[in-house]
Amino acid sequence: MSEELKKGLEGVLVAESELSYIDGEAGQLVYRGYSIDDLAREASYEEVLYLLWHGRLPNRDELQSFSDAMAAERTIDGDVLDNIEALANADEDPMAALRTIVSSLSASDADTDANPTERDANFRKGRRITAKIPTALAAFVRLRNGDEPVAPREDLSHAANFLYMLNNEEPDDVLAETFDMALVLHTDHGLNASTFAATVTASTLADLHSAITSAVGTLSGSLHGGANQNVMAMLKEVDDSAKDPTTWVEDALAEGRRVPGFGHRVYEVKDPRARILSEKSEELGRAAGDTKWYEYSAAIEEYIQNEKGLAPNVDFYSASTYYQMGIPVDTYTPIFALSRVGGWIAHVLEQYDDNRLIRPRARYTGDSEREFPSIDDR
Repeated sequence: MSEELKKGLEGVLVAESELSYIDGEAGQLVYRGYSIDDLAREASYEEVLYLLWHGRLPNRDELQSFSDAMAAERTIDGDVLDNIEALANADEDPMAALRTIVSSLSASDADTDANPTERDANFRKGRRITAKIPTALAAFVRLRNGDEPVAPREDLSHAANFLYMLNNEEPDDVLAETFDMALVLHTDHGLNASTFAATVTASTLADLHSAITSAVGTLSGSLHGGANQNVMAMLKEVDDSAKDPTTWVEDALAEGRRVPGFGHRVYEVKDPRARILSEKSEELGRAAGDTKWYEYSAAIEEYIQNEKGLAPNVDFYSASTYYQMGIPVDTYTPIFALSRVGGWIAHVLEQYDDNRLIRPRARYTGDSEREFPSIDDR
């Protein structure tokens, strides 16, 4: 047994997966053999879910049936809504609220007593969890703001329905398509920390709700989720200053501050998701007649790339994209979860299909052969 220590399990292979592949040197991301560029521009979030969960793209009838089945699960139980209202009234952190909400969804799930590895039951659970998270998140945001929740509609897409429930207004095609693209881009990304947490939980034969709750809790940490919130805070600070973006960044770095949204554990070049979202950020700005958020971002990207050799990750351009869509900044990470839940579920299904309890070792570095003193001698 190897005694080589790999902090953070960096570079350690712990599983085989057919779901997504990342080429960090080339800046490529693939879901089940399909380029993220093609999927983001051509496929809906529902199509990508079907692809990840079932191993292939659906035909027209399969997609309609799948979308209808998920749309029918959007309504949340009254007890869950009461819980959401209590969390909103307590001004709970959105990610902490989402963690609690996901866990509570199991109480009203029709398959809650099913065997954790029963595949058909897990597909049904997965549809319900994925369908209900947008409803719960939109209700939380509205209740926190003193507004009544908006009931979901079954005639809208997954992306459009969330924006409708959030704003009580049906989004135009540009906003709906942009948000759908953002969901596709964030659906899966290999064995990242939250996905690994979900699979570790599933490996104990805990149920799907427990695994997804673990993932949400893991995503709440600042080293995994939240970077796009920090990016938007930075862009606002640039806007409030009298400085151009390059000067602002120069001064920030001179003060020892970190510029968020750059670098990635996997990518050595520009994150392909950032490349796509930068285009959407510019498009939204042009449509609104104000491209300043995109222009700030592009100027900062150029400076950091030239001076530090670092490329932006997906969080860098998702910040300005979401902001221009009117999405509250502190819900950016919950929206990450709203999308990534599809990937989490796919990985948990893989884990259940070929399960082995995940149990790594730690190298002991403590004392040895200590004599036990009596309580009077301590």
